[in-house]
Amino acid sequence: MVQDLKARTKKFAIDCGKLCRNFPHSREYNAYVNQLIRCSSSVGANYRASQRGKSTADFINKLKIVEEEADESHFFIELLIEMYDLEDESVKNEMIRLCKEANELVAIVVASINTAKSRLK
Repeated sequence: MVQDLKARTKKFAIDCGKLCRNFPHSREYNAYVNQLIRCSSSVGANYRASQRGKSTADFINKLKIVEEEADESHFFIELLIEMYDLEDESVKNEMIRLCKEANELVAIVVASINTAKSRLK
């Protein structure tokens, strides 16, 4: 499971980066695209860091960051969907897929946080 999620969060970051190549270069898009790249890559980086947590509390704190960054990634993808005139159906489908993936990652991480918290009691 750990290796699967490690690979999955890395793929999420890569896929978001590739998606960002499809947007026009303008001040507005650049701001949102850059933020999506930052938060989506943070999902993978912080999940990886969580696996090296020094304690259960450290593990939980890192996973909370993963949760926040995945949710933020979802927000910026939604924002780009609403801003961008989506004529290319494949780009639109990829954005919808990445929104779903962000939601699934949040759900998995929240479940992991809850499990880890129950072990602290």
